[in-house]
Amino acid sequence: MKKIYLLLKILGILYVLLLIPSPQDKTPIQTASKTPFTWNQDSLWKNLENRFITARALSSIKRDSMVGKLCDEADLLLTTYMDTVYSADSKIYDSIEHAFFRIAPVIAAQEKKSDWHLRYYNSVRQKLKKDSRLWDMSATSARHTSYRILYGMRAAVEEILLQSDKDEFTSTMSVTDAPSRTPSIDVLGIKVHSGDLLVSRGGAEVSAFISRGNDYPGNFSHVALVYIDEESNTPYFVEAHIEKGVAIASLDSYLKDKKLRFMVMRPRSDLPEIQLNPMLPHEVSEFMYEEAQKRYIPYDFKMDYRDASAMFCSEVGSFAYKRYGISLWEFESTISSNGIINWLSAFGVANFVTQMPSDLEYDPMLSIVAEWIDKDVLFQDHLDNAVMDALISLANSGEELSYSIWALPLARVVKLYSSVLNLFGKEGVIPKGMNAQTALKNNYFVALFQDLKSRTLKKAERFEMENGYLPPYWQLVQFAEASLAE
Repeated sequence: MKKIYLLLKILGILYVLLLIPSPQDKTPIQTASKTPFTWNQDSLWKNLENRFITARALSSIKRDSMVGKLCDEADLLLTTYMDTVYSADSKIYDSIEHAFFRIAPVIAAQEKKSDWHLRYYNSVRQKLKKDSRLWDMSATSARHTSYRILYGMRAAVEEILLQSDKDEFTSTMSVTDAPSRTPSIDVLGIKVHSGDLLVSRGGAEVSAFISRGNDYPGNFSHVALVYIDEESNTPYFVEAHIEKGVAIASLDSYLKDKKLRFMVMRPRSDLPEIQLNPMLPHEVSEFMYEEAQKRYIPYDFKMDYRDASAMFCSEVGSFAYKRYGISLWEFESTISSNGIINWLSAFGVANFVTQMPSDLEYDPMLSIVAEWIDKDVLFQDHLDNAVMDALISLANSGEELSYSIWALPLARVVKLYSSVLNLFGKEGVIPKGMNAQTALKNNYFVALFQDLKSRTLKKAERFEMENGYLPPYWQLVQFAEASLAE
């Protein structure tokens, strides 16, 4: 009896000790002093939806005639200015944006759609990427213009796709035929070369946070560097994962890791370094492939791209290319929202002037080769973004990521077990570099996200039943905010 009492006493003392929170990390936080981009276009979004509703009520002949007229006007506008290089603050991009937004809701209402909207969007992407080579991408006007066009027009295109039948949905969009002499393979209908960067969006809740938690909220949360063996033509994907640090994935493994979308980006062939050595991108990827095998590189939770002892996903590509004289992320990504900073700090992030995956799209050093979207989960992608945008508003109101203090002892035991697994080269429940408290806060975030997503989805389903069409993104955001208020 005394032994049982003594054992219970020892366990009680251990439990109390395990309840004591770990001391705060004293690593200095590098903050940004920018202003997050805001659309402030609620009236525009409502007007677009009203145009869509009005267009649905028209006869097919009248609607198709309207689309034809508007397409001709937009084509003439783009053709007139295609061969001239414009500055970031030129009004031409405002005109292009206006013309496309004017026609998009009418196309979305068509019963039978052509692929005009895809071709026009990709032509505009090519033009902006060409013009931006001469822009100062650290300037606010350059960032705003590139974001409004590349992100804003994608949003409009995807609203059209969501209102399309399955046989009208285009999963793969070719954008630029960017030449490359490096080895290549086919990935879901896209010719991918050694040295390419694949920017993707995962299906996890944290992926939504990474893609939206930026001064310029985007569509992507992950970056992988492609290496293709010259002799076997076998592709490998070098990427950093929270669970295991920098690792190498096969094509099957890369695709099985849930992807809602990905975009293929390639260093421009006219860069001086590549003109001098056309195989440079291949050498870059081979270096990183060998580096990942040569040493264990832990995941960089702090997101410090200046320190290569640990790496997050963006850092894999930027570190490798910098070794060969090409500096990617010509402008730094900034996170200035206090709410986002507080929540990301809870996950261990300490650098808010960094390199975010979504911002790679705007880098003039790179060409956009192609983009792939999973047609079965595009609405899911929009729903996740809307929920995350509502949660960011909650974070900005001062809400903290919390956890039950009584769960801390068990979480520490799980962390200890995970650490033992790590010693034997296996993945633990709690990733290396993440402590028990951070893991509990992550669980709280996931539960909060899933609960809000479930309630938002119910409102979206009710909307579709009552109106006969999927709710557009701005409606999803309103549903998420209303669900949050409830």
